[in-house]
Amino acid sequence: MADERIRIDFDGAIATMTVTRPEKLNAFDIDMLKALASACDRVEADRDVRVVILTGEGKAFSAGGDIKAWGGMEPAAFGHDWVRLGHRVFERLATLRMPVIAALNGHALGGGLELAAAADIRIAEKQVKIGLPETGLGMVPGWSGTQRLVARFGAQIVRRMVLGGEMFSAEEARAEGLIDAVTETGMVMPAARDYAAQIAKRGPAALEISKLMIASASGEDRGAAVEALGSILVAKTGDLKEGVAAFSEKREARFKGDW
Repeated sequence: MADERIRIDFDGAIATMTVTRPEKLNAFDIDMLKALASACDRVEADRDVRVVILTGEGKAFSAGGDIKAWGGMEPAAFGHDWVRLGHRVFERLATLRMPVIAALNGHALGGGLELAAAADIRIAEKQVKIGLPETGLGMVPGWSGTQRLVARFGAQIVRRMVLGGEMFSAEEARAEGLIDAVTETGMVMPAARDYAAQIAKRGPAALEISKLMIASASGEDRGAAVEALGSILVAKTGDLKEGVAAFSEKREARFKGDW
């Protein structure tokens, strides 16, 4: 049975994924991580979807990982079953074929900020606070806080959050490049939908390829991005069609260099 704490709503070209565990400030446990991965698979399989909005229910976007879910784990299980799983799931989100907008309706802390960082665009309400408080608990960011965040926002701002424990308001985060836009309280979803509608008007193939090119240029997922772009190009060639036909017909291929 699907985990209802990750809800998907479809509206034409826009899919909205909502984390619905407000009583725990939308903190994640293992089942929710797996549900988020399944939600990514579902929206990516729908060719009508051109943009995804990711948000939370209630007062928080996400407080990150539920301490009760990982606090009692043995070190090996913590590393393999928690940290590596979170990495795989957030990478799945970051590499969706379509653009993702994180609509920060509330605070994004620790894993919640790492979740938001996996999106392409971040819009936050003015009361939102963001930060990486893990070292205050004696642990380190584990879901790409020292990796993807450094690649996207720069090392110094991440040092301030991780080493100094600094928290930023939405406006401060926007000034530092962590957030792309700030709205009034209660207005982040209309703003996200407007931006999503703007994206959805653009060429979906161009959006997908541009996202891959940007990932490659920024050093994120470079190998996979290059191979995906090459495969898309080759898949459109006459040579590939000839190669597949020759294999099926058990004959030698007669390539003509057809693009």
